[in-house]
Amino acid sequence: MSVVAKKYRPHLPTLMSLFEVNYMLLLRVLADKELAGEQRCFFISDFLSYRVQINEVTKYTTLLTINQEANIHGYNLTELFRPKMVVRLYHDARMAEVISNQDVKQIQPRYDYPNDKMHLPDEKQQVNYFLKEWLQLCLQLGQVHINMTKNS
Repeated sequence: MSVVAKKYRPHLPTLMSLFEVNYMLLLRVLADKELAGEQRCFFISDFLSYRVQINEVTKYTTLLTINQEANIHGYNLTELFRPKMVVRLYHDARMAEVISNQDVKQIQPRYDYPNDKMHLPDEKQQVNYFLKEWLQLCLQLGQVHINMTKNS
């Protein structure tokens, strides 16, 4: 008797709901200040700080990078241990989606498992849940500092 493993199938309503929640949380994080080059820092503690940088603003989308700061009060974290995400906000659909995580581009909605890169079958959903938790942490515990920079 052989057991056939059932392939993971993304549950689209759950994923879309998560994108909508992340969009609303990101609007609160950005506080209606969506200018290319703007950076907002959230200091959670002496050991934990996050930076949100707006990379690009167009009529219907905004592209931003969220990453953990590298050097916090003398503690230098290597690139490997610092979360980094690129997120696209779709203003017409009112959704936000992680499009890159830890420099993994084009996160697929489903991965066969096992695979060469050892992605989870539901990697896209997991990464977007992580973004939701990250944003909630910033909003609940973070002290905000805004830096304006101009991109050349």
